[in-house]
Amino acid sequence: MKTLIKNGKIIADGDHCIPAEIWIEDGIIQAIGTTFSETGFDQVIDAKQQLITPGLVDVHVHFREPGFEYKETIKTGSMAAARGGFTTVCAMPNLNPVPDTAEKLQQVYQRIQEDAVVNVLQYAPITEELRSEVLTDQKALKEAGAFAFTNDGVGVQTAGTMYLAMKEAAKNQMALVAHTEDDSLLFGGVMHAGKRAEELGLPGILSATEASQIARDVLLAEETGAHYHVCHVSTKESVRVIREAKQAGIHVTAEVSPHHLLLIDEDIPGDEGFWKMNPPLRGRADREALIEGLLDGTIDCIATDHAPHGYDEKMQSFLKAPFGIVGSEYAFQLIYTHFVKTGRFTLQQAVAWMTEKPAEIFGLKAGKLMVGAPADLAIFDLETAYTVDSDQFLSKGKNTPFNNWPLYGDTTHTLVNGKLVWQKGRGIL
Repeated sequence: MKTLIKNGKIIADGDHCIPAEIWIEDGIIQAIGTTFSETGFDQVIDAKQQLITPGLVDVHVHFREPGFEYKETIKTGSMAAARGGFTTVCAMPNLNPVPDTAEKLQQVYQRIQEDAVVNVLQYAPITEELRSEVLTDQKALKEAGAFAFTNDGVGVQTAGTMYLAMKEAAKNQMALVAHTEDDSLLFGGVMHAGKRAEELGLPGILSATEASQIARDVLLAEETGAHYHVCHVSTKESVRVIREAKQAGIHVTAEVSPHHLLLIDEDIPGDEGFWKMNPPLRGRADREALIEGLLDGTIDCIATDHAPHGYDEKMQSFLKAPFGIVGSEYAFQLIYTHFVKTGRFTLQQAVAWMTEKPAEIFGLKAGKLMVGAPADLAIFDLETAYTVDSDQFLSKGKNTPFNNWPLYGDTTHTLVNGKLVWQKGRGIL
């Protein structure tokens, strides 16, 4: 199959783009130029002067299958990813059953092979059943295809358990990815401990709940030599700890989610579960620290933490609703509209944080727009405004605080291994 993408543009430097056409054959980028003859191509895609990027890479999604298919499935989650321009995503292991053995992990990969429309890499848990103190067999899980190890959704509560897990991860040359949350500091909190929580009469989540566990873990990473990656950083204290750890030469990397870059607790309109997420929306100073952390390299990449739930579950108070919002279908668009168009980030930075950087820190063969690379590509319309409409989501989850937001940068095409899997106006192909 030979495909030509014509009349596109690619990023040259900063916000400067240049005309480009891309020749794809056998799932690989064969050439990048300015003009190719259309003769001999099986498929020609007219990019109509829109931006061509590497397919986006998301190292943090929840696809809920097996066990919670009413929230999301591998098929619907991967469709949502394609709709957003993502071609490689990494799925968390808080499933039922938890893929904590090689056999269970292989079963998940069988479903991925059958149903996914983008590249899906599956995490394995750090401990059996996520909440135990019994370590999984990392070597066997690595051989079965585990992307990395995480207990996302719950923090590893015991320092000794984390230390032993890091020793194993270092030995197996695998990343250990942490949802950092000290349960002893939760005190029943459901949103950020600040003025807005007081106004709503809701119990707050301290910033120290997150940052204190990061402080513990970076020292353990230094001791063991493990690659330690922090999920969804949300507080200024966390940014400070990670920055100091990097300066000390510790192998720590970190991600931030679009909602924490854009929203703060003061934006929460009332006791509405659609605004409940973990970590919670923090304060104004926290948001600024996250932005500065991205700009100075303390935070390495942007990840969505796409977390779908049933509609009725989320249509409850903060005290009853589950944590999480969806993010796959509009993440790039949020960043482009609110940071690139406003001049805070360059287009090159934004794309790198969602392609090259996550691929680089985890050693993935993704996130590159170059000859010889897999033809995982996305095309975005940067000029035309559209409105977020949760009724049109391909995800089963409709739980978003961004509904009805006007955005730019809608995805027009997504290609995976040279195959067109999403096209605006046609849907999943």
